[in-house]
Amino acid sequence: LFPVIHHPNMKRHMKALAALAGIKDDLCYHQARHSFASLITLEAGVPIETISRMLGHSDISTTQVYARVSPKKLFEDMDKFIEATKDFQLVL
Repeated sequence: LFPVIHHPNMKRHMKALAALAGIKDDLCYHQARHSFASLITLEAGVPIETISRMLGHSDISTTQVYARVSPKKLFEDMDKFIEATKDFQLVL
């Protein structure tokens, strides 16, 4: 889907981004994929199926390793669920 960036180039870009953000630690490719999947896309409401394709995964379970739902996202989604179902009537 996206052009593949070779590892040495990715490492150089990540060092530059870390410096801009004031991060002293070395960032690794694995951290970048976790951040992209969880913080950047999933938090923004991008469906996990789309994230899976963006990361180049053929199996969504691989994406689930990278994409973690934060407590903030969980509360936001629960609020949406409550709002969407507030007028439902339970019929027994």
